[in-house]
Amino acid sequence: MIEMRDVSRTFVIRSRDGRRLRRSRTVVRAVDGISFTIGAGEFVGYLGPNGAGKSTTIKMLTGILAASAGSVRVAGLDPARQRTALARRIGVVFGQRTTLWWDLPLRDSLTLIRHLYRVDAAAHRARLAELTEVLDLGPFLGTPVRQLSLGQRMRGDLAAALLHDPPLLVLDEPTIGLDVISKATVRGFLERRNAEQGTTVVLTTHDLGDIERLCRRVMVIDHGRLAYDGGLDRLRATAGAQRVLVVDLARPGEPVDLPGVSVMRVEGPRQWLAIPQGSSAAAVIAELTGRYEVRDIALREPDIEDVITRLYRAGRGSREAVQ
Repeated sequence: MIEMRDVSRTFVIRSRDGRRLRRSRTVVRAVDGISFTIGAGEFVGYLGPNGAGKSTTIKMLTGILAASAGSVRVAGLDPARQRTALARRIGVVFGQRTTLWWDLPLRDSLTLIRHLYRVDAAAHRARLAELTEVLDLGPFLGTPVRQLSLGQRMRGDLAAALLHDPPLLVLDEPTIGLDVISKATVRGFLERRNAEQGTTVVLTTHDLGDIERLCRRVMVIDHGRLAYDGGLDRLRATAGAQRVLVVDLARPGEPVDLPGVSVMRVEGPRQWLAIPQGSSAAAVIAELTGRYEVRDIALREPDIEDVITRLYRAGRGSREAVQ
C-alpha cells in the first residue's frame, strides 16, 4: 500500500543577521533518507517528538509536499504527480484541521463531500447510514459544524474521510484534545474498521494510549531518520526497559533476595522488583513463591512512554558520540 525508498525532504530557511543587512540561508533536512513499506491491512503507528519529521512524512504520503529525493508510492501512485487519483484511494484526518464546512450542518457537509468524490447516491446512503450508526452521528447530523464539540467534529471528520470507502486511512493526531469517552469511541471505530474492512491505517499521535490499544507495528522517527520499525514488545526490549513485579508478601520484612532481580522499592509488605530483559518472569515468580509467602503478585510491562523516551535518549547519545 505504501512504499518509501531513500526519501528526503529539505527546506530552506532564510534569516537576517541582526548586525548586517545580508540574509543567511540554512538548509534543514526534515526527513533524511527514510525507507519503509506498509502492506494492505496493516495498522501502523508513526511516532516521534515535535520536529522529528512526522508531519512532513504524512504530507509527502498525501501529495501535499513533494520529496526532495527518493521515491514515494502510495496505492501504486506517485502522490505529488497524481494527487487527484490518489485522493480517491485515501482518507485523511488532521486532528487540528477539519475538512467540513464550518457553517453548514454536518449532514450537508457530508453531502457535498459525496459530490466531490462523485460517490453514487445509493452507495452514499448506505455508507452514511453505517457510519452514522457506528460513530453515533445521529443526534448532531443537523447541527452546524461550528456548534459541534471537538469529539463530535472529529467523528464527523472520520465519516467524511471514509464516505468514498478508501482502502487507506491516514490519521494525524485524530484524538488530540478529546475526552475519555470520545477517545474510546474513535479508537473502537478504527479498530473495527481495520479488523472488519481490512482498511490500512497509518496513525501519528502523541497519545501513546492510541498506540498500545490499536497498533501492531510501530515506527519511530527521530531527527528525520527512522529509529525503530517493529512490534511493541521488541520496542520495549530494544529500549532496555525493565518489567516490574509488584509483590505483596504475607508480612513486612527485608527486601527479597533473588538471583538477578533488583528491589526497586519497599513499602511494608509490598515490594517492587525489577526483572531484567531476557529473564523469564515465570521463572522469577516460581523462585519467589518457593522461597517466600506471597499474598498477591502482579506483572507490569514497561510503560510505552518510558520506552520511547529511552529510545530517544539512546539515539541522542549515539549522535553526540559521533559528533
